[in-house]
Amino acid sequence: MRILILLVALVFFTHCKRQPNPPTGLVTPNAMVVSARKEASKIGSDILQKGGNAFDAMVGTELALAVAYPFAGNLGGGGFMVYRKSDGNIGAIDYREKAPLAAHKDMYLDSVGNVIPGMSTIGASGTGVPGTIAGIFEVHEKFGSLPIKDIIDPVIKLVDQGVEVTPKQAARLDKYWDQIRSVNGENTLFYNKCDAGDTLRYPALANTLRRIAKNGRDEFYKGETAKILARFIQEKGGFVTEEDLAKYEAKWRQPVIFNYKDLRIISMSPPSSGGVTINQIFKMIEPYDISDFGHNSAKSIQLFTEAARRAYADRNFFLGDPDFVVIPLDVLLSKEYLKGRMEGFSFEAATPSSEVSHGKIEIVESKETTHYSIVDQMGNAVSVTTTLNGAYGSKLYCDELGFFLNNEMDDFSAKPGVPNMFGLIGAEANSIAPEKRMLSSMTPTIVEKEGELWMVVGSPGGSTIITAVAQTILNTYEFNLSMQESVNAPRFHHQWLPDHIGFETEGFSEELKMELKSKGYHINQEPTPILGKVDAILVLPDGSLEGGADKRGDDTAVGF
Repeated sequence: MRILILLVALVFFTHCKRQPNPPTGLVTPNAMVVSARKEASKIGSDILQKGGNAFDAMVGTELALAVAYPFAGNLGGGGFMVYRKSDGNIGAIDYREKAPLAAHKDMYLDSVGNVIPGMSTIGASGTGVPGTIAGIFEVHEKFGSLPIKDIIDPVIKLVDQGVEVTPKQAARLDKYWDQIRSVNGENTLFYNKCDAGDTLRYPALANTLRRIAKNGRDEFYKGETAKILARFIQEKGGFVTEEDLAKYEAKWRQPVIFNYKDLRIISMSPPSSGGVTINQIFKMIEPYDISDFGHNSAKSIQLFTEAARRAYADRNFFLGDPDFVVIPLDVLLSKEYLKGRMEGFSFEAATPSSEVSHGKIEIVESKETTHYSIVDQMGNAVSVTTTLNGAYGSKLYCDELGFFLNNEMDDFSAKPGVPNMFGLIGAEANSIAPEKRMLSSMTPTIVEKEGELWMVVGSPGGSTIITAVAQTILNTYEFNLSMQESVNAPRFHHQWLPDHIGFETEGFSEELKMELKSKGYHINQEPTPILGKVDAILVLPDGSLEGGADKRGDDTAVGF
């Protein structure tokens, strides 16, 4: 009887340990959209209320972000989507940008083999072939339920009425105004100096969307819009041609699927590094009871950092476009390999990154991305991360079409071993080639628990995306935080090189940092105000939904 009582108590304790705190974010009974702007979330939610599904809402939300959040929302960029249908079927689509046909391995090097500063980051020369329109039309054709015109019309209405500038948006516009002006000239139609409360309108974008609503996907890749776009890019010194646009196709991919304790995690596969890297991190920490160490304690930070250090070393060496390089996923994700990777780990001292290279197997990117999560009333879920790469992409704005162009070519390894604009070191696997997709850190993710939908999550943040998503899942699962608390919680980051831990400005004591320093960890002393901007949805025990909209931005959850 005593043993039985102990077993019951253990089961009860374990069950309680896994229950999150009461919700602190928006809770709705049926459906929800969480994105970087209220206007985009509302358009997505309204589409669901009109009888559309999560895939219809994806199209509307994606296009609305190009209007309300041009910092990263786009027609001129690309992204990834992971989905889970209400019947449990899962999949993913890759609408990442591609290198143009004229691209070659040394295109950003000078005559002596050095990287030419700014060539892959500023202006048309850094622009890859955009994939956003192809991606959302591919999704709508396969899974959509509403007519495309009914989805795009509310977005056109938003363009026509204009978007109110928030204080945070005004600060971003001010920060990048000189660069935008230097690339586009004083008379750019994007905007003139504006303050919080002003209204931004883009008439040219409304016209572009009307043509796309009327003529469909081919308007962007073969129609009038394609001709305008290709001519504009080439006049500005870029490489994308009408032929490049006509050849572009989005690709359905098999997502990375793995278990962490009693969770089943579904995340994006290459050319995104997100799913593989987060898989490695979770599997390396799984043998430890991280919840016993305490949330953001020295031991939990150590364990996570050492797993991330090793996973990022592998990411940077082995991963690239699977259509161009052989990626040894069966080895990289095997239990034996990952156990071996952690053999040198000790809580007593840091493992210097100089002693951690990629694993022995025979055979970059921006912070200015955006993510949104959707769950519809039928139980379908989509997790989408999309980007222009840098803030406002290449800073090049097409007045005639009303949108910014990406600088995604910088996510290739312009020269193996040389860091890109965000400090990521690349290798031969991510070298430039015609029609190749550049490596990404985007990590749109869906999590199941006990066979049911449990969480939809993702983040912008370049190389910090992976750690932000992983920490958010752990915050809820291991440390019992609500969805909103998990998103709000302070974050930290390590990516192998440079060999230091970055901490958000608030939330970590000096005593904690000193303890880590005493064990040999290097602390980034520069201010790190934001590590990711997570937008997530948690399915609560009663089936209702809690949104986690990141307070670090204007992010908003809307639902019904």
